[in-house]
Amino acid sequence: MTLVTAPKRPDEAAGRQAGKPGGRGRPPDHGAWFLVLPALIPILLLSAGPLLYGIALAFTDAQSGRTRSTQWIGTLNFQDLLHDTLFWESFRIGLLWAVGVTVPQFVLALGLALLLNQNLRFRWAARALAIVPWAMPEVVVGIMWRLVYHADAGILNETLRDLGLGDGRDWLSGLATALPAVVLVGIWAGMPQTTVTLLAGLQHVPRELHEAAALDGAGAWRRFRTVTWPALRPVAAAITALNLIWNLNAFALVYVLTAGGPGGRTRLPMLFAYEEAFRYGQFGYAAAMGCVLVAVVSVLLAVHLVHRLKGDPR
Repeated sequence: MTLVTAPKRPDEAAGRQAGKPGGRGRPPDHGAWFLVLPALIPILLLSAGPLLYGIALAFTDAQSGRTRSTQWIGTLNFQDLLHDTLFWESFRIGLLWAVGVTVPQFVLALGLALLLNQNLRFRWAARALAIVPWAMPEVVVGIMWRLVYHADAGILNETLRDLGLGDGRDWLSGLATALPAVVLVGIWAGMPQTTVTLLAGLQHVPRELHEAAALDGAGAWRRFRTVTWPALRPVAAAITALNLIWNLNAFALVYVLTAGGPGGRTRLPMLFAYEEAFRYGQFGYAAAMGCVLVAVVSVLLAVHLVHRLKGDPR
């Protein structure tokens, strides 16, 4: 009697030839780690390392001075933060800043993205001009807007005087106008990034759907509500969450404009932590503030990711 054996699968035969039991799959390629190291090492050294060091520093009484010894004090810094009214006031201002910048920024950027997505004449030039603020460093943006808001020679006050609307005012030094003035700059500086992201999302919406909706008699608003917005919603949610996180961590722009003044009216949490560390030398206490901000941002990011996973199981 002749026994007929089933043919072996190619991967099984290859696995057995390589000496792997069962012949299923290929042996792991450890050499792939060497391809990842050039990107992994800077992340570990410049991101993960300082983060872990900052967390450890938050549990000490580290202060400036070479001869000052550092002692482990546990959660004392965090206990002091609970009763620090100035920190929580800066946190409140930070939330006002983040929401006040993120929401109008998204609305204006969405309108601009819809406009730039139309088949307009010289559309390429308009798109190039729309991203100009994004190409400018935040320090340069801050200096430029300080000149715009200047009490004596600023273009804003000069325009108001020419229109007969008053003699102008010092926008960045007024207790009532400093925060709105800074928020306006934040909206202007962050709009290009949001616009480009939304414009990229709009270009992935099939035009056939708009044409079909138009043939069914749908107007512009109905087409936006039933065709454009459902396709754009994931991109909108992602960029809004990122903008909120970035704005909570804002530092350079507000520091150049007001340095947290006047009277702490624009002192964001990052500015408060900076002052504690480099003006008053309380490194441990400032590190504890940073840990609180990291925790808040992590919670926001976790909520966003959970929401995305529920909306898109893939």
